[in-house]
Amino acid sequence: MKMTKMTALLLAAAMALTACGSTAAVSSEAAASAVAPEVTASPEEAAAAPTAETAVTYPLTVTDQLGREVTIETEPKTLASGYYISTSLLIALGVQDELVGVEAKADKRTIYSLSAPELQSLPSIGTAKEFDLEGCAALTPDLVIVPAKLKDSIPQMEELGLTVLAVKPEDQDKLYGAIDLLAQATNTVARGEELKSAIEDNLLSLHEAIGDAEAPTVYMAGNSSVLQTAGPAMYQNYMIENAGGLNAAASVEDTYWADVSYEQVLDWDPDYIILASDADYDVDSVLNDAALADCTAVREGHVYQLPHAIEAVDSPVPGSFLGSVYLGSVLHPEQVSEQFYHDCADAFYTTYYGFTPASYE
Repeated sequence: MKMTKMTALLLAAAMALTACGSTAAVSSEAAASAVAPEVTASPEEAAAAPTAETAVTYPLTVTDQLGREVTIETEPKTLASGYYISTSLLIALGVQDELVGVEAKADKRTIYSLSAPELQSLPSIGTAKEFDLEGCAALTPDLVIVPAKLKDSIPQMEELGLTVLAVKPEDQDKLYGAIDLLAQATNTVARGEELKSAIEDNLLSLHEAIGDAEAPTVYMAGNSSVLQTAGPAMYQNYMIENAGGLNAAASVEDTYWADVSYEQVLDWDPDYIILASDADYDVDSVLNDAALADCTAVREGHVYQLPHAIEAVDSPVPGSFLGSVYLGSVLHPEQVSEQFYHDCADAFYTTYYGFTPASYE
């Protein structure tokens, strides 16, 4: 009976996300009347039990996103995550109960309080800048997941007897790669495939809805200043492309946030200015910035901030596709309705994180 119930829950989750994707191409008026699909499965319930086709056998050798071959001797029962992106991904895979340590400032992350509040009281193993090697080792986790930025610390971790995987989901394909990697490592392959399909199906529906609509230019502003922008090497560039836009800063060569001048922004003259989810300034400050008064985006009132009530959707977390859907509704409101964005958020977070959003901002 357990497997029968599990199968039913999986089908319900899949149908909900498919229903969300199928509404993208309808008009804004029609989509506004759509009812968000109801999903009752928790992340743990909806996670597929391994079958003969998906079960992983150990010892398991995988290649992480630094190109390192890592052998996991036995199925990990305790996990430590030093990166909010991998922690969020582990929740989506339904293995949050196996976490014994998480990154610093986990108590500040709204998505944890909504989906897995117990994580907020777990021991901290530090940050990419200040990783706590001894603290992590003291937790004796079976598997540690860290950002690729910690590559120089990995040999020390291994000397302390830790099995370590590094992730670097810097674009859409590498996000899928991170899902595959952690799903293999945690024996949740079926769940990982379901998660990737949900993301891909919704992005496909978004692309189909936008169709051949003219692509406006988009200036993606950074967290601390409107004079910081994301070039083509950053994840935000993929969000702009997914949403049917063109990155105004396509010529920027920096691989991180690039500092630019007012003159440069005016020269690019973007159609839209989009503020980062975690920006410490607001839309009004940009609209009222006299130095940007002649910019098309400011003149036409096309300045928006990416959603941030739940998590920063402009980082490569599993829910980052929702940033593209939101941006699509801003850039192409006649093709992608705001209601479609809400429906997608409802279905995704209910299915993979066990809660329904109270806010979409």
